Amino acid sequence: MLFGALVLPVLAALAAAAPAPAEGTLEPRAVSSFDRFFMIVLENRDFDKVMKDTYMGTTLPAKGRLLTNMHALTHPSQPNYIGMISGSTKGVILDLDGNIDRRNVVDLLEAKGITWASYQENYPGGCFTDSKSSDGLYRRKHNPFISFTNIAKNPKRCENIVNAEELEADIKANTVPQFVFYTPNMNNDGHDTDAATASRWLFGFLEPKLKDPVFKNTVFYITFDENEWLLPWFNDNKIYSLFVGGPIAPGTTDNTKYDHYSILATLQARWGLGNLGQGDVGATPFNI
Repeated sequence: MLFGALVLPVLAALAAAAPAPAEGTLEPRAVSSFDRFFMIVLENRDFDKVMKDTYMGTTLPAKGRLLTNMHALTHPSQPNYIGMISGSTKGVILDLDGNIDRRNVVDLLEAKGITWASYQENYPGGCFTDSKSSDGLYRRKHNPFISFTNIAKNPKRCENIVNAEELEADIKANTVPQFVFYTPNMNNDGHDTDAATASRWLFGFLEPKLKDPVFKNTVFYITFDENEWLLPWFNDNKIYSLFVGGPIAPGTTDNTKYDHYSILATLQARWGLGNLGQGDVGATPFNI
């Protein structure tokens, strides 16, 4: 009894003295047991500008978890996309076509039997490797899977890169894969338009899915590839990123410093995938 009388007050005092997490933020913890990770990549807008948009800056944060310290890897677009799924930006020069012989997230997912697909708006299909399609709204640089030779030269794997119109059929059949990489076209992602256009598209695309039972245990991850980079040497490449969906606590923020390698770290933590031995090693998984 004497030991308890002496020790308990000391422990209580230490607990009281420990710094508490900032209001509205979350301490890092284990990745939740979501069934599906559905990521949507938008284009080239600064965090502060996106936050001024009503839907992305106010409505969505009230429904999900806003990342307030998320950063892209580099400039321009393509190396960021390559890094998201391979843990490295090596193998691409600017936005020029690249053919990369390196392991990537597909190798990890397939080894564990985790299904995946890349839904690309305006993609012609058929393992199309040109830089853009005839309608001008698709870009290879925003489809990182086609840049890896162990996907592009493997017909079975290439079948998982599909035109985004196939998503609705997959939803109806309840066959949406466990890992989804969704690329809007050059207008809908804001690249050739603006944040307001991307926001309107996102509202129409996302809101019905948040109510659909098919996605009950899905985390939707909305991010930008990079920010506006007119002066990259004075630029920390901070980008807007947000999680929303059934497993996500609404109205929360996370100020942990993350970058695009955190995508891989999160998938690896959730499904026990191992790692690629690249920038994913030591990357911080998202607090979801």
